[in-house]
Amino acid sequence: MTVEEMAAKYVRKTERVFGELEIIRKSTHLDFEKINEIIDEAKRYLEDAKYYLDRGQFGTSLASVAYCEGLLDALRMLGLVRFDW
Repeated sequence: MTVEEMAAKYVRKTERVFGELEIIRKSTHLDFEKINEIIDEAKRYLEDAKYYLDRGQFGTSLASVAYCEGLLDALRMLGLVRFDW
């Protein structure tokens, strides 16, 4: 698989996750505003990935979507959001 194909695949997969993502409100000690800030940051990384993908900068696109996925995975691992890759 080429870098271009990988970047496009990860961008599509991550776009789908944002459509399914559910914040889990099981603790009153959490700052939900901060959780939403992290989700917004992840969305910005996804937009960057799409921007670079469209311009043929596939390595940069892949790196951007990887940052996005890392933020989402961290929230999921902490039990703060629910989604499936």
